Amino acid sequence: MANDTGVFGSGGGRAACIASMVDTGCVESHRYYMARRTLIEMLRDRGYLVDNMEAELCRSLADFRAAYGDKPEPESLRLIACRATDPSRKILAIFCEPIEIRKRNMLGLLSQIMNKEMLDRVILILQSKMNSHAQKVLVEYPVKVETFPITELLINITKHFLAPRHEILSPEEKDKLLNKHSVEGKQLPKMLENDAIARYYGLEKGHVVKVTYSGGVTGTIVTYRCVV
Repeated sequence: MANDTGVFGSGGGRAACIASMVDTGCVESHRYYMARRTLIEMLRDRGYLVDNMEAELCRSLADFRAAYGDKPEPESLRLIACRATDPSRKILAIFCEPIEIRKRNMLGLLSQIMNKEMLDRVILILQSKMNSHAQKVLVEYPVKVETFPITELLINITKHFLAPRHEILSPEEKDKLLNKHSVEGKQLPKMLENDAIARYYGLEKGHVVKVTYSGGVTGTIVTYRCVV
């Protein structure tokens, strides 16, 4: 039998260490914290600059709760970021309320967006279903709108140790690649536009991605994929 200083003892040790790792706060705030951090990383990887980005990425869960409360208001979590290469171009990310999104809700939400002519696109983080009428509103909206269920942002898929490195080619780099190999984009291996990686980087049809696989027995392998 273990004594008081053993593994299961009341004097501390491993049991106390494990207990200190358990989050006793609200699940809702934890979910928002994780999704917002992934969102900021995603914007950074797309070439946007978020105000106080490094501080935001280093923010602890406790600090997040201190700033936004245990049950944050989705409105307070909005983000707007500027393109690093052109600060006049911006992207807006909105956390939607945890209700089913209908046409009326979507029209009301989009009507609040000002200076649409300065936006590259809008990202909506959904916490519930969105019906077909609301989706039609997005299709007809003058700015491209992306939607992400909040569950897709709880982890950053590009950080998985098995995930290869993805680099999006510029139009000039794409032309150079195709000319070098005397091929057309449609002849390259394909990546679907709704692929998780394509969605993370906001890729559209025609984009070409350099994919680098590293490690293992085969060493480094480079391939290219065209988004379709």
